Amino acid sequence: MAVERAKQGDPEGIHFLYVRFAPDVRRYVASIVGSSHEAEDIAQNVFAKLVTAIERYERRETPFAAWILRVARNAALDHLRVKRALPAADIDELTGGSYQDWNERGMLLWSALRGLPADQREVLVLRHIVGLSPGEIARRLEKTESSIHGLHHRGRRALCASLTESGASPVVAASASG
Repeated sequence: MAVERAKQGDPEGIHFLYVRFAPDVRRYVASIVGSSHEAEDIAQNVFAKLVTAIERYERRETPFAAWILRVARNAALDHLRVKRALPAADIDELTGGSYQDWNERGMLLWSALRGLPADQREVLVLRHIVGLSPGEIARRLEKTESSIHGLHHRGRRALCASLTESGASPVVAASASG
């Protein structure tokens, strides 16, 4: 079987898997990212990493086709998270201010984040900077989703209090209904 050959480092096994599954991976990734050019790049990266990642594949858990598509899905979602644009115009409308103000606020935010317990800080960064969902964070940190929600809530509350105390209270957007 090609998977076993690939796991043993046989280039022909990897080549066979590429020829067999690359078109499916490209189509699937394109359906997620919306661009055939980006899908081609992501698929190439998936197969480039396959040489080392294939060691984690266990036949008894899932068929190889499902496993490689899950790997491709994760790569596509990671790509979208990195690519996601920040609504800078919305932020400018809410806050105004000069570069110096932004720099000062950034330093205060960094200081407030450092003051949080490590687990709360990690959840806040993964949620708001990296863009992971609570379920994804729970899997990554090997915790329950409810514990992630608790850490997120306590972390945000403590961060807000710290920023308010330092005179850099968070800006809150007006609700859409009001």
